[in-house]
Amino acid sequence: MDIIPAIDLKDGLAVRLTKGVMESAKIYSNTPWELAKRFEEMGAKWLHIVDLNGAFAGEPKNLEQIEKIRKSTNLKIELGGGIRDEVTIQRYIDLGIDRVILGSIAQRNPSFVKEMAKKYPIVVGIDAIDGYVAVEGWADVSKIEATTLAKEFGDGGVEAIICTDIGRDGTLSGLNIEFTEAIAEASGVATIASGGVRDISDIERAKKSGKIAGVIVGKAFYEGTIDLEEVLKLATRTL
Repeated sequence: MDIIPAIDLKDGLAVRLTKGVMESAKIYSNTPWELAKRFEEMGAKWLHIVDLNGAFAGEPKNLEQIEKIRKSTNLKIELGGGIRDEVTIQRYIDLGIDRVILGSIAQRNPSFVKEMAKKYPIVVGIDAIDGYVAVEGWADVSKIEATTLAKEFGDGGVEAIICTDIGRDGTLSGLNIEFTEAIAEASGVATIASGGVRDISDIERAKKSGKIAGVIVGKAFYEGTIDLEEVLKLATRTL
């Protein structure tokens, strides 16, 4: 199981939001690339980046910082936030991003995502409030159930699905294991859990599930409620 530390970018800074509300942003670093280097030194293999400004604008907004992060580390990077077209996907791949996360467009145009997955390493981001898909930086909640959307990509050729329980995101209230398992079962695709990770017990529960391919760790690291080096070692051990 992969443990994937996260860097969310807002106005060039590394921040964390609570339940996706931009006004709740708490700044943790003005040098995000140094954070990436720390994660690599701790033993991480992947890095999760979200361009928060881009998610709301529908186009890249933190390119300078993303380039700095890419140049500062050998970590594999997955990146999402405001990616709506092939030009942007190609731009990030050319920049050295290892896989691109498509979120809002996955709900609005699943066929586009499947077409892109034939050409690029694509991950689908499914973010939900009370089980229903939220888009456009989580500002709009659709009438589509997250599990229904997950089924859509069962044979879509995507590398993984990242599912986020928005109600728990940034709250340190604990990972929604049941929601993640439901997405994994509906899609049959490697599923990565996100939102609400509090401490090592969340990682232990995710690993014991046997259905979860990875866990994204954000605020728990920044607030010191989780020892990243410890959970990275746990994820590779047999329980």
